[in-house]
Parts: sequence; C-alpha cells; structure tokens
Amino acid sequence: MSELTHLDEQGKARMVDVGAKAETRRVAIAEGRITMSAEALSAIRDGAVPKGDVLAAARIAGIMAAKKTADLIPLCHPLSLDAATVDFAFEESAVRVTASASLSGKTGVEMEALTAASVALLTIYDMAKAVDKGMVISGLRLIEKRGGKSGDWRAED
Repeated sequence: MSELTHLDEQGKARMVDVGAKAETRRVAIAEGRITMSAEALSAIRDGAVPKGDVLAAARIAGIMAAKKTADLIPLCHPLSLDAATVDFAFEESAVRVTASASLSGKTGVEMEALTAASVALLTIYDMAKAVDKGMVISGLRLIEKRGGKSGDWRAED
C-alpha cells in the first residue's frame, strides 16, 4: 500500500473516510491459543474451575469485545456486526480459540475478529489463573478474510 490512510496530508491521525466505498459482504476469522498445565486443561474441560464455566464466560467476553472494538482500538470504525462467534478446541496442552466476525458494510472486520479472539483468551486466563498462573497466550493471528476491495485472503499454515 503506497498511501498511509490513517494520516492526513499534515501527518495527523484520522479515521479513514469510507463513505464512498461500496458495501460488500465481509468476514474475518482469527485464532490464538493458550497453553497450560494438564491440571488446568482438565479443570476447564471438566467444568471444575473454581470461578465457573470458563468457556461460557470466554465466549460471551469475546463476542462482547468484537462489538466494542472501536472503543478499544483507536481509529477503528464503529461497526454494526451481523454476527460474531467464538469457538474452542482442546489440544494436547492448550485451548485454541477461533473467532469470526461478519457484516455487510464498507470496511473490514479483521480487528473485530482479532479482538474477540484476544479477549476470549484473556478471559480463559482470568478464569483459570487460580489453577495455573503460568499459562501462555500465543499465536494470535488473522487466518482468513473475505470481501472488500482487496478480496479474499487466507493465512499460509
């Protein structure tokens, strides 16, 4: 990209004007993982974490975060999402979070999907830290985006 779109002619920060852009269907999917002890993983899987249902809380937190992304990330447009999802997969020593956001609009939803995944991961940490303070959040990334001027994109594994 040859132009820094979040800066005006004087180099001052601005929100990009998307008023003239066409509305298209836009989808973004992000993922991350939180590595933990076998004890913490079992407690989450078995619903035995003292604070309650870790994944239910993380799912709600992630969806709420997607809806509030513009309040958290400077210069993001406030978006009216059509959908946001947060899903979990147990791995050998981790929980993988996959979050998606979608809408029909003039700007992408990559930041919403990334924010949802981030906050879901942080919520897992918060809910399970009594069992394992050494959990590690890693691998947060966009894995797919569809729609918009730049078209479709998928991360290489």
